[in-house]
Amino acid sequence: MTDAEIQVRERLFALQDEKYRDFHSALMPTVDKEKIIGVRVPELRKLSKDLYKNRVGDEFIKNLPHDFYEEDNIHAFIVEQLKDFEVCLHETERFLSYIDNWATCDMFSPKVFSKHTDIIYEKSLEWISSDKTYTVRYGIGMLMRYFLDDNFNEDVLKIVSEIKSDEYYVNMMIAWFFATALAKQYVFALKYIENNSLDTWVHNKTIQKAIESNRISKDTKKYLRTLKL
Repeated sequence: MTDAEIQVRERLFALQDEKYRDFHSALMPTVDKEKIIGVRVPELRKLSKDLYKNRVGDEFIKNLPHDFYEEDNIHAFIVEQLKDFEVCLHETERFLSYIDNWATCDMFSPKVFSKHTDIIYEKSLEWISSDKTYTVRYGIGMLMRYFLDDNFNEDVLKIVSEIKSDEYYVNMMIAWFFATALAKQYVFALKYIENNSLDTWVHNKTIQKAIESNRISKDTKKYLRTLKL
């Protein structure tokens, strides 16, 4: 192990909360409990900011893979802070294939991406074509984050609707994407529900998540219930 890796691990174990580890591990069945130290996300983000400022983070992210779930999250949170877009994108792509759970995948969102959405759009299309579950999920997440608001492109709905997977965590993200689309771009997204364009499980999960959303009106929820398969 490098000095940076030793320092990060020591600091993580100093923040360990074993009760939180037991609780959090139950939420991530794809991760061995022994790989979870038990550190809350706000503490991880605070630590990553300190590591970034002190340049320890630069050394830490050079080495992959990591042994612990929290080390992966620290890695992600350090990369998030990189200000040079090309460097950040390179480090993001280098890290993606090592992600093995939904939590790390969904928390990881570099700030500098928002200034280069044209490139992120093209990269997202590459990511959703991957054979790796969490790379696909990450690509869908980026499309959801950046292309359902001001940068909305109706094509993105068709692109995501055509993703076919047997992976639970990919299908959950597709459902989340379309539930969010129903909240933000209702007229366009509704066609995909009315026309049964999604796999049955994804279709019903989308409606469930939309009904649970506070951003969708009661009347709309009532109508969506009639569209369950």
